[in-house]
Amino acid sequence: MFIVTLKFSENKDKAGQLMDAHKAWIKRGFDEGIFVLIGSLQPNLGGGILAYGTSLSDLENRIKEDPFVAEKVVTAEILEISPAKTDERLEFLAA
Repeated sequence: MFIVTLKFSENKDKAGQLMDAHKAWIKRGFDEGIFVLIGSLQPNLGGGILAYGTSLSDLENRIKEDPFVAEKVVTAEILEISPAKTDERLEFLAA
């Protein structure tokens, strides 16, 4: 399981013009079963993604395809977590 932070960077002002492509990239991540949660980093710092069912190298490649990353609207950081204990509602993450 991975937590990805997408923090606004030097080209933050390009976010509006790339938003549709960024949303399509997010949709593809959900459609392919890799993304299980997305949200905003507060206060207005960027976004975060919980990714599951992929390898680090595949996720790194996927992140590079995000138009926000490619155009330096955000910088990405990937944190890998090996779940040791989960609430029963999230047991699928420990599999």
